[in-house]
Amino acid sequence: MASELTQRIQRNPQYQDLTKKRDTLGWSLTILVLIAYYGFILVIAFDKSLFATPIAPGMAVTWGIPAGFGVILLTVVLTAIYVRIANREYDRAIKEILAKEVQSRKQ
Repeated sequence: MASELTQRIQRNPQYQDLTKKRDTLGWSLTILVLIAYYGFILVIAFDKSLFATPIAPGMAVTWGIPAGFGVILLTVVLTAIYVRIANREYDRAIKEILAKEVQSRKQ
C-alpha cells in the first residue's frame, strides 16, 4: 500500500504533468525506433535486392550493412537523448516536487 507521501506526490499537478511529458517523450522515441526497425525488416522482406546492392561497383560492402548499423546507431542515440533529458529535467523536477511535499508535510 502506498504511503501518504506517495499518494500526495501522485496527486500533485506538477507530478502529473511531468509524468505526461515523460510518457509522451518515451512513446515518441519508441515509435521512431519501431518505424526504423520494421522499415528495415520490410525492406528485407519485400526488396532484398535494395540492401544487396553494393555501395560502389566492385565493393563487397552492400547497402544493407550501413542501413543495419544506422538502425543500431539510431537506438543508441535515442536512448542517449532520453537519458539526458531524464537526468537533466525529470530528476530535478522530481526532487523539487518531493522537497515541496516533504516540506508541506512537516508544517
